[in-house]
Amino acid sequence: MNIKEAKMEVEKAVKIYLEKDENGEYRVPLVRQRPLFLVGAPGIGKTAIMEQVAEDLDIALVSYSMTHHTRQSAIGLPYLKEVEYGGKKFTKSEYTMSEIIASVYDVIQNTGKKEGILFLDEINCVSETLAPAMLLFLQYKRFGNQQVPEGWVVVTAGNPPQFNKSVKEFDVATQDRLKMLPIDADFDCWKEYAYNAGIHPAITAFLETNRKWFYSIKSTVDGQQYITARGWEDLSAEIQAYERNGFPVTQELIMEYITDKECARKFAVYYDLFKKYRVDYAISDIIAGNISSGAIQKAQAAKFDERLSIISMLMESLGISAKGVVVEEEALEDVVKKLRVVKKNANKSTSVYQMLAENIADIKDNMDKQKQANALSAARKAVLLREIKLIESYKNKLDEEQIVSSDNAAQFALVKKTFQKDVKKMQTAANKTTASMENAFKYMEAAFGDEQEMTLFVAELTVNRNIANFIAKHGSDSYFKHNSSMLIYNEDDKLTGEIDQLLDEAV
Repeated sequence: MNIKEAKMEVEKAVKIYLEKDENGEYRVPLVRQRPLFLVGAPGIGKTAIMEQVAEDLDIALVSYSMTHHTRQSAIGLPYLKEVEYGGKKFTKSEYTMSEIIASVYDVIQNTGKKEGILFLDEINCVSETLAPAMLLFLQYKRFGNQQVPEGWVVVTAGNPPQFNKSVKEFDVATQDRLKMLPIDADFDCWKEYAYNAGIHPAITAFLETNRKWFYSIKSTVDGQQYITARGWEDLSAEIQAYERNGFPVTQELIMEYITDKECARKFAVYYDLFKKYRVDYAISDIIAGNISSGAIQKAQAAKFDERLSIISMLMESLGISAKGVVVEEEALEDVVKKLRVVKKNANKSTSVYQMLAENIADIKDNMDKQKQANALSAARKAVLLREIKLIESYKNKLDEEQIVSSDNAAQFALVKKTFQKDVKKMQTAANKTTASMENAFKYMEAAFGDEQEMTLFVAELTVNRNIANFIAKHGSDSYFKHNSSMLIYNEDDKLTGEIDQLLDEAV
């Protein structure tokens, strides 16, 4: 299975294991809740999907790599305890709480989340002294005399033996206590993640026509040469940082992340071409509607890999624009709900200014708890940070207008007015994004008509979560025209996202 299918399997298992009956008892007994074992090559995304599952299911996540744990650190340290049996006193050995299980209790206490995932990575690399204790743990969720708290599902992961010299192949007794999930590298699955993670478009375009270079590990006379999904993502971040600072991206830099010499050389050549395409095609002009006949003719004469680069560059521009609107809209939707409560409580002694300050504190506290629970995605974090900035701007406006000491009616009126300006800015940005998308379609139609490039472009728009969410709320005539078989737009979804309606109801 690919990593996306593995994520779905993990989500289903967690839901089933946490399902309770009418008496509040777990329907699947603890002893039958087999830990999941995700086994796949390194850098394939096993750890990343745990964070996504935790956020999707609104549960906590505690992660540990088992490579550094000894029997003592996993089970706990022994100490002597005096007990009485049959009227006689004895001294017996007890164990302190395991570091791993203690971490679970810490997260429960700090976040209030009583259900979660205990993720143990590199489980097939445990030390010889710890291996026997793992059998007990895998079946009964116990390290020594300490039990994993109820409501916590155990998920494990590891690499196959050919990728890690420390790996010990599981015997039947161990495998028979696990739910095995073998994971294979899959470019199409990773590409969907890449668009939403902001991977550099040169990488996605290069791999689209060179799929054999997506993932490869081989032994050569010069040692192991490897290409992993993690390597491409880390290289993407480095390239983007180099571009921001005006540093040249060289083959030597690429080989720090992609050690396969042939692949690194080919990508270095392609990256230089991609930079040239950025200048030649002037994507910003196309998005703005300034479509020259030269840009159309150049695309028509281009080879397929160059055409893919054009699509990647369009996707990059549209994705950034759509993400800005989506984040702003989600933040405003959250803010307007809080303003409803502020308005409702405006007749109380607490000032509007103070209520806004309390809202900011609540958001920050929630973010902190989500971080500790390892359940805060980058997308949600962006929305919450924007929400904080919006509310802070309303507080600052009250300060600037010097009406902090005025009555709540005057304070709220100014907040409402400022909020409405933010809504109009968002709507202006949304209209600009819609126009940009229409301009991109005009260019694609003029250059390629309804050929395979258009089909690919529409499919990529659907895969990009920010663009798909934008279209679902704001629509796109050209998208619907070319994508009648994969409509993601629903009129009810649009209505739920209308800020104007929320404004009327709330403030």
